Amino acid sequence: MANSDTLDFTLRPATQSDVLTIAVLGMQVFMDTYATEGVRDTIAREALESFAPETISSIIERPDSIFLLAEVDEHLVGFTQICLQTGHPLVSDQHAAELKRLYVQERFAGHGIGWQLLRSAEREAAARGASKIWVTVWARNTRALQFYPRQGYEETGMAVHRLQAESHPNVFFCKSLSVSGHVQPVV
Repeated sequence: MANSDTLDFTLRPATQSDVLTIAVLGMQVFMDTYATEGVRDTIAREALESFAPETISSIIERPDSIFLLAEVDEHLVGFTQICLQTGHPLVSDQHAAELKRLYVQERFAGHGIGWQLLRSAEREAAARGASKIWVTVWARNTRALQFYPRQGYEETGMAVHRLQAESHPNVFFCKSLSVSGHVQPVV
């Protein structure tokens, strides 16, 4: 349930000095979201590989990556990661960007941090030439399945996410962006 309390937070681009906090927050949110039935080898390996400090460091350095942070009192509470010029069979646009991650620590959900991070990432992606942005959402992630349509994302199909050697159903969402950074509905 959304909390209407006002929360003072700041948004900024990630730097190399943020690697450790991003790795730990990423792992925490990943485990809270995907280890709903407990931890097993597949989940543990994915978390350790995806959020290893070296992995986060290399993502921040990539010129085709947008990594934005949300902080409350200089503490990391959320982040978003966008990969520019990332295609998918369900998107026929060479200038599409993928919203790879939008993570907000559970305690800070419902304060507007997620949609503010998303809007900032969309503006930055559009400013860097993205005309569409897409995201896949695990079919059992109810909160995210409700969040993206409220943010103007249109469900356009199903996708399969590979987690180690496993396949998991995901819902595919897409949104058109204007080059000026204003968001437009999917056409």
